[in-house]
Amino acid sequence: MDQAEVIEDTARVLHCSGQVALEADPDSELGVSVIGAGDLRAQITHVLGLIDELLESAGMSRSNLTSLRFFTTDIDGFLENYDVYAGWIEPAGIKPPQSLLGINRLVHPDLLVEIEATAAA
Repeated sequence: MDQAEVIEDTARVLHCSGQVALEADPDSELGVSVIGAGDLRAQITHVLGLIDELLESAGMSRSNLTSLRFFTTDIDGFLENYDVYAGWIEPAGIKPPQSLLGINRLVHPDLLVEIEATAAA
């Protein structure tokens, strides 16, 4: 992972809000349900897929990522599943700066990870 990223002459910057493994569920009390409840690996995989979708919608790809911030309720579990992220970012040929923060809870008690991303093109 690089410690910093200099971006010069950038025309477009994409700031992605925290992405979590939620899906619409009209039958639930909150109107949403957690994808992969209790399964950190499944949630990481799903959230990285959401980031791919956001990048694509902006005409960007993983190679445009300039930083990532991971928030998790289980640091040890996240580190045990870091290979999911490593395998996802490796084809892009970049090592964007990243932060991993341990937190008490996310917006839903069954969520284990939230990822924010920034990209530039």
